[in-house]
Amino acid sequence: MPIYNYLCKDCGEKFELLLGMTTDKPKIICKKCGSKNIKKEFSAFSTPKNSDSGSSGSCPTGSCPLG
Repeated sequence: MPIYNYLCKDCGEKFELLLGMTTDKPKIICKKCGSKNIKKEFSAFSTPKNSDSGSSGSCPTGSCPLG
């Protein structure tokens, strides 16, 4: 299940929600102020590195110029 980041546009509270994949859109309410004025924010993610060879799964040679 993906974790989504949200921001309450009324009070500024930032929070995360773990949401399942459903056909119904969940009603998201700020737990701090009760507002429904919520914005989904960009959520960064990371991938684990392979500690055996020092390379990540997306770079099999271990010498990627961007890594």
